[in-house]
Amino acid sequence: MRSFRHIFPALRIFQGMDGLEWLGRELERVKSRRAVIFCGASLARDGSPLRLVRTAMGDRCAGVFAGVVAHSPLPAVEAAAAELKRLEADAVIAVGGGSAIVTARAASILLAENGDARSLCTSRDGTGELRSPKLPAAKLPQLIVPTTPTTATVKAGSAVLDPVDGKRLALFDPKTRAGAVFIHPELVGTPPADLVVSASLNTLAMAVEGLMSRSGDAFSDALLMHAVRLLAQHLPATGRGDDLSTRMELMMASLVCGHGTDYTDAGIAIPLGHAISARFHIDNGIANAIVMPHVLRFNAGASKGGLEKLAAALGVSPSAGRAPIDAVNEALESIFAPLRLPRRLRDVGVSRDSLPDLAAVSMEDWFVRDNPRPVRAVSELLQVLQEAW
Repeated sequence: MRSFRHIFPALRIFQGMDGLEWLGRELERVKSRRAVIFCGASLARDGSPLRLVRTAMGDRCAGVFAGVVAHSPLPAVEAAAAELKRLEADAVIAVGGGSAIVTARAASILLAENGDARSLCTSRDGTGELRSPKLPAAKLPQLIVPTTPTTATVKAGSAVLDPVDGKRLALFDPKTRAGAVFIHPELVGTPPADLVVSASLNTLAMAVEGLMSRSGDAFSDALLMHAVRLLAQHLPATGRGDDLSTRMELMMASLVCGHGTDYTDAGIAIPLGHAISARFHIDNGIANAIVMPHVLRFNAGASKGGLEKLAAALGVSPSAGRAPIDAVNEALESIFAPLRLPRRLRDVGVSRDSLPDLAAVSMEDWFVRDNPRPVRAVSELLQVLQEAW
């Protein structure tokens, strides 16, 4: 009998046209009088979505920080922390996608701990083990109004981009998990379709990696398999036309996946995608979709059980004489085809001579150590990138 722990974190979800009506009550519940909205510049320019949020807040809005930037670079996070301090914030409301959510969490950590991100982030000790420092200070309550289907909504970790070396700084604090999430159709309808597709592809990569991992339990398997089913059913539809009901289903997939992957390991698709997207300004989801079939093939022999779960979620059964990995990759390609995605790294401007550097940077990512097939050398990551190129 295998031992496991599965602890459900407290989370309140409000969905529908009346979802934001609960925002004021949730702010009252956390005793907030000076909440600060975090969003990107484009959302701030389009005043109508934010008006919905501000109206729901009543007189509790202390200000708006509209300096959220893609990939949550450290300078933007530091500026956000300074703004929280200036406005004497007592809660944060992230409105937008993953960057807004991560920036709000990370800024709350910097504010509370009054330290430098590089000293507060997860790092390797002398034995090569990853260590996350204790971050004991109380954190501002986090409330989220997501606009894209990102797993970041329900996570406790915040990956901040260090512009000095292009690496990610991982800040982890369970106290920065969202206490409440408000899913409103008008907000879900605001981002461009390509951003919804990219976020959904990233969610798919997280679900696939979670099912292929060597960890997990019956609860996480159920969550991740259903997330894959939802994505397989609804993601191709975004390539045929933009539909609000489809966006809402994809949002549900991201929340289910985000919870499920808290109890599994990841693999090399996520760090490869992060390295590619940061250096070549490609959406994470697009990079994940390009490398995913090659990562699956790399890991196939080390996670036969994961392939079986993934095949079941995708609704495919390998025929005689055909390897399970081929059936799974064909099913994934049937999801990608209607989206007309680039299928090679060279198609998105990644140069062949950049691959060794991408492999070396990815090797430093903490997810690599949990890949189902142990990665012992940078050359193995380079091989996957070359196959994807």
